[in-house]
Amino acid sequence: MSSSHTFPPNFLIGCASASYQVEGGWNADDKGENIWDHLTHTQPDKIKNRDNGDVACDSYNKYREDVQLIKDIGFNHYRFSISWSRVLPTGYDNVVSKAGLGYYHRLIDQLKANGIEPVATLYHWDLPQPLQELGGWVNPLMADYFQKYARVMFKEFGDKVKWWITINEPLEVIGGYGEGKYAPMLYQHGVADYLAVHTLLKAHAKAYRLYDTTFRASQKGRIGITLNAAFKRALNNTTEDKVAAVRSMEFECGIFAHPIFSREGDYPKIVRERVDYNSKREGRSCSRLPTFTQEEIEEIKGSSDFFGLNHYTSRYATSGLVGPDPSLDRDSGSVLSCDPAWKTAKSLWLKVVPWGFRALLNRIRTEYNNPPVFVTENGYSSDGALDDVDRIQYFHDYLEEMLKAIHEDGCNVIGYTVWSILDNFEWMAGYSERFGIHNVDFSDSKRPREKRKSVEYFKKLMQTRELPDV
Repeated sequence: MSSSHTFPPNFLIGCASASYQVEGGWNADDKGENIWDHLTHTQPDKIKNRDNGDVACDSYNKYREDVQLIKDIGFNHYRFSISWSRVLPTGYDNVVSKAGLGYYHRLIDQLKANGIEPVATLYHWDLPQPLQELGGWVNPLMADYFQKYARVMFKEFGDKVKWWITINEPLEVIGGYGEGKYAPMLYQHGVADYLAVHTLLKAHAKAYRLYDTTFRASQKGRIGITLNAAFKRALNNTTEDKVAAVRSMEFECGIFAHPIFSREGDYPKIVRERVDYNSKREGRSCSRLPTFTQEEIEEIKGSSDFFGLNHYTSRYATSGLVGPDPSLDRDSGSVLSCDPAWKTAKSLWLKVVPWGFRALLNRIRTEYNNPPVFVTENGYSSDGALDDVDRIQYFHDYLEEMLKAIHEDGCNVIGYTVWSILDNFEWMAGYSERFGIHNVDFSDSKRPREKRKSVEYFKKLMQTRELPDV
């Protein structure tokens, strides 16, 4: 096997999950209600098959078994998320749940006892419902509440957890405010989503600066943010389409990445200009995209020790207008499409485009001065067969492109994370789309886990630290 198929020394390889998607125990002990509990209970028809995360994979009770599955494969790390409502039942830091903290202590201790590095995400979409009733992420005060929550977590777990992620996929979080894509299902497109962008960036930076000034010296961990991104390639080989492809990436990933990872900070110039121009044209007295103070720009700039990246798929882009008026999509002035030849996973949005992964890693390298990139999610959904040859092929082809980016292009990738260790609650799709390398039988109250063929693939990969043939 050529060295281009070998993983670098110290390269982290692991798997991931998220609290609402796997834990269950939605009202166990004194846990408070979060926005997904609220949505699935008050508007069950919004979710496919009226599924919910009340029990999910029951990892609240079966975490030891899950850790064993991770250990059996030989993975280096496990990325999980902390449920804000489980540890702070009201969302505020004056009510702390002993039972909630106890659960995560047991999980972390179990991981460490088995030689698995815990990677903890503070926010994976499950905002406490009382905080949503104050406006959620469109309320600027949420940044302060998030920092207070982060402080409790750093204090409680920071001696054991050396990898922290503040916020998972803020682009998808804002989709709950603009497009009604997820909880809390608001439809204030082109306005609420930009307000949420602004608060999320400030929240992330506040948590980062807190860790940096108060906890880093003694705890010696690393902290960053996870952004999701698809690569966009020009549909036609024209300057117009090439510009539209870049513009699309700036409105999706760049709106978060540029303020944090660029040398100059603040929103990408093209985003600022277009939203300001469109807002003025609409007769507004101020832009739909808020403005940072110079102090905020400096606080946000450089506020990440690594670039957490969730990547699944890519698209073609051409210049044009699409989406409601006003909206982020329309502001971007780009229309996205797929090649009909691209294979589709069980999730219709997930097209298999391995070359997009390498192209995206190179864009991050050139655009943001080659930061350490920790791939915090990558995976493939199926209908649930145990013989998941399509998933194995997907992982192989995407990992091959990632290794080319490392070995041939000099991209600074430091880790890779499989989504997911288990089938889980896949948000609006319920349990109809299976991302797990382990099958979970959701019709059985015991929620038994069963290995898929992809488990053997990763077992071999971890033994050899090389990309196995398929």
